This record gives sequence, C-alpha cells and structure tokens, in this order.
Amino acid sequence: MFTGIVTDMGEIRQTEQRGDLRARIGTGYDTSGIEIGASIACDGVCLTVVALGPDWFDVDVSAETVSKTNLDLWAAGRRVNLERALKVGDELGGHIVSGHVDGVAEVIAIAEEGDSTRVTLRAPQALARYIAPKGSVALNGTSLTVNEVAGSDFGINFIPHTKQVTTWGTVQVGDRVNLEIDTLARYVARLQDTA
Repeated sequence: MFTGIVTDMGEIRQTEQRGDLRARIGTGYDTSGIEIGASIACDGVCLTVVALGPDWFDVDVSAETVSKTNLDLWAAGRRVNLERALKVGDELGGHIVSGHVDGVAEVIAIAEEGDSTRVTLRAPQALARYIAPKGSVALNGTSLTVNEVAGSDFGINFIPHTKQVTTWGTVQVGDRVNLEIDTLARYVARLQDTA
C-alpha cells in the first residue's frame, strides 16, 4: 500500500530481458534499510526488490505488467518516481494507492498557468467513468487531484514543488503515463453496476 507521495526520483541504470524484464534502479534511499522482498512503487507500479547494492536495487517485471504499463519505455538514464511502502503510523498525505496500474493515459496538452503547469490527459475509454472532478488519481505514482473531466480527457495542475521532486518537471505532449484510478471510485461504480 502506498500514498502517492513520491519520496525519491530514481534512475534506470540498466535493463535486461530474461524470462522477465530485470531492471536496476539507482536511488537516494538508504538501501541498508530495504530488505529483499520489499515493495517499492516505481512510476506507480508496485514492484518487489530482488537484489540490492549500496545505492541501487533490482526488480523483476513480468510481461503482464509491462503490457499494462509504460514500463516498456524503461531504458538506462530514464528517471522514475519512487515511493517506499506505507508503514502503520505513517502520514497519509495523498490517497490510498495500491500500485496496481489500471492502464496508460496519454498527455495531450500542456499549458503554463502562473507558476503551475496544467496538463490534460486522455484516459482509456474503459477507465474514464472512474475519473471525477476533485477526485484522486495516481499518475506515474503521484497522487493528484483532478481539476476537470470532459469525456475521456481530464486535467491536472502541477505546482512547482511537485515538478521539482518528481518526474513531472519534464512532462511532454505524447508521454504515456501509468494511471491508477481511485479505489473508492472503483467500488462505487461496481456497486452501481450490481444495484
């Protein structure tokens, strides 16, 4: 379980295609406090640590996960948002995030508004019904509030702090973004479908 509050920007150091994709991620985390088997959200995808070094950790990514996310873009030098798993007693600064990505959204417009940046994204049609104005979404592992929704398109504002401490400072039109819808929205829609 995560909160969508990014605590490190890691960097892909290398990838290797084995039976699954193996990725080495450089990190600012104190890896002496990470155990093999720990969960770390990497661009919003909950992945298991399978090896550790002084400033890196390795994860294995299944073909299923690659097919449902933007992790097919991972290559050496790519920056990724990282978040360690939530511990009992931690502050819940964002919203409850599982790290189970629902699909990939596409950035379709970017506009500067004062010091903030407004980004418009297009969600897959099947997920659009779960996105509501002033609701929450996790995009590349970042907990964000939705400003407006028009069909499958929705808007997000990024303040300067978020752009500095996450990968959102380099967002471009056409970027593919990991999207996790709010768990509460998923259950509300399910209840309506069965009512």
